[in-house]
Amino acid sequence: MKLSGELAAFEARLGHRFSDPGLLIRALTHPSISTEARPDNQRLEFLGDRVLGLVIAEALLAADAGAAEGALAPRLNALVRKETCADIAREIDLGAVLRLGRSETMSGGRRKTALLGDAMEAVIAAVYLDGGYSAAQAMVLRLWGNRIATVEADARDPKTALQEWAQARGEAPPAYVEIAREGPDHAPRFTIEVRLENGRKAAAAAPSKRAAEQAAARALLSEVGAGNLKAPGQG
Repeated sequence: MKLSGELAAFEARLGHRFSDPGLLIRALTHPSISTEARPDNQRLEFLGDRVLGLVIAEALLAADAGAAEGALAPRLNALVRKETCADIAREIDLGAVLRLGRSETMSGGRRKTALLGDAMEAVIAAVYLDGGYSAAQAMVLRLWGNRIATVEADARDPKTALQEWAQARGEAPPAYVEIAREGPDHAPRFTIEVRLENGRKAAAAAPSKRAAEQAAARALLSEVGAGNLKAPGQG
């Protein structure tokens, strides 16, 4: 099977040339367009999630031989979560080669975080099945490289840190309030305001409520001078 020019270019962006191009095509096939003869990428997504976790876990252990499990876990979570996978997918323009049904295409599926994250995991599995663990590891380390090097800052959970900061001062937990939602259903943008009992507050906007809450908490931590709080287990 010969890949189209568009898929061959994507293959080059991945840095892996497939012996079995059918694996790549399957990894890019969303359930909205699958048939009995054209299976979707969900089983590959399941496998890719596990391969990614192992590669990242090994990389974190190698990068910090003295780190405790409590410090490694939030770093791992930050690197393998769906939002990170989707960000990587955007960097290599995975959305352009996704195989989607018409309704999913019309609703902006090529930009959806969940679809991109799932497809990125499926692609990792496809590389693993095609070239073995070393091939999948090499691709993940190349695509995730800088994130692995800087993950300690990214792994901090601002919501948890802000709650601990407030409780340490005898205050109630922060309150999160949705103050605006804009954009169409397939590409919403939420604005969340976080408020402390002492009256301090901050707001932030993001494509998901979770991301907006984290961004608002991070902004308020910076405002109150607690931006260097470490994640639980980091000492």
